[in-house]
Amino acid sequence: MTPNRTLRIDRIACTGRGLCGGLLPKLIDLDEWGYPVLKDRVVPDRLRTHARRTVAACPRLAVHTDHA
Repeated sequence: MTPNRTLRIDRIACTGRGLCGGLLPKLIDLDEWGYPVLKDRVVPDRLRTHARRTVAACPRLAVHTDHA
């Protein structure tokens, strides 16, 4: 069994570009200013690859995944 991964947003580093919401819309909504709002912190196995890509693509390094 693989450990659960959780998503985390560094709100200090985030500048609201909205890229993460476009790359991972099943887990991240965007508020009216383009800042991410997590729908769920737990990353399902089927979305792990997408979550890793989202973390890597964040221009401000504000999106992280951790083991739960």
